Amino acid sequence: MSAPFDQIATRVLEGGEATEQDALAVLRADDSELMDLVAAASRLRRAHFGNTVKVNYLVNLKSGLCPENCNYCSQALGSQAPILKYSWLSKDETLKQAGAGLAGGATRVCMVSSGRGPSDRDIDKVTEMTEALKAEYPDVEVCACLGLLKDGQAERLKTAGVDAYNHNINTAESHHDNIVQTHTYEDRVETIGKAKSAGLSPCSGLIAGLGETDEQLVEALFALKALDADSIPVNFLMPFDGTPYENTWELTPGRCLRILAMARFVCPDKEVRIAGGREMHLRSLQAMALQVANSIFLGDYLTSEGQDAKSDIEMIRDNGFVILGAEDALVGSPVVEPVETHDPAIRHRGAGTEVPANA
Repeated sequence: MSAPFDQIATRVLEGGEATEQDALAVLRADDSELMDLVAAASRLRRAHFGNTVKVNYLVNLKSGLCPENCNYCSQALGSQAPILKYSWLSKDETLKQAGAGLAGGATRVCMVSSGRGPSDRDIDKVTEMTEALKAEYPDVEVCACLGLLKDGQAERLKTAGVDAYNHNINTAESHHDNIVQTHTYEDRVETIGKAKSAGLSPCSGLIAGLGETDEQLVEALFALKALDADSIPVNFLMPFDGTPYENTWELTPGRCLRILAMARFVCPDKEVRIAGGREMHLRSLQAMALQVANSIFLGDYLTSEGQDAKSDIEMIRDNGFVILGAEDALVGSPVVEPVETHDPAIRHRGAGTEVPANA
């Protein structure tokens, strides 16, 4: 008899859907069931995305000094986190930073700015940046993340060549007012709707570890399913010092893996992205998570450092995956330098030495 999670995967592959009870069962899977859970979710991942991984690169166009009070955010009103703070990057600097990500292996550039939402002059800046980026890199995908949109702004971004728009719901509607009070859950949903109406691919995800219940995680995932988000970034809370969530550590690597698996079961044909916080929370299970998710951010995040970019590419290759959009290049002429080999390190500590042991 097949395992329960394998039965859910079979049902979904045959055209059925995962239920809320299925999603709760995934979140509450025993540690002894974790490998079976990953194997079942991997069936769905490979059915829809094969062995590809979408590699995205963040460019923070404007950092800090945001008037919104999102409790989890290092850039928010009231945050004392010691982050970089700067106004808009120039077009040339944006191209330089985006080019670095593309040279490193990314195929999508995500241009992000802090703030409640863009002014029309801000949209001017982003459209100019997008047009210049597309002129230099015709095959690049561009995703914009600029906050709450006003009428007509999404259409301007689409005309300039922006492919997608990110605006996360972040958490369940029933938990939203506990994490931010300067805008509503409906404000966020409305912006996603404006992006979709303009023909932009909707990108919207969540942050786990904000004090939500299992039921609220399920609520958030089914809301994203209802919104028909093409791309679902799953973030894991990074508890910056100087924010209301400092020293909040609710997540384990296994918990994070279960959350990603739930996203795959609920939204089997959507891009599930392992996003912010993967290094500190998934830790040694990052590679296993790629068997469930099919997308990552390369290198650094908006205000925090990520894993070394070459290590990201190495992790993808070591697990038999290829970068989406560069499949042929990775077989023939790589878009990134060959992964380094690692000669054995000669031991000079522990037994036979005066140097303390590695223990």
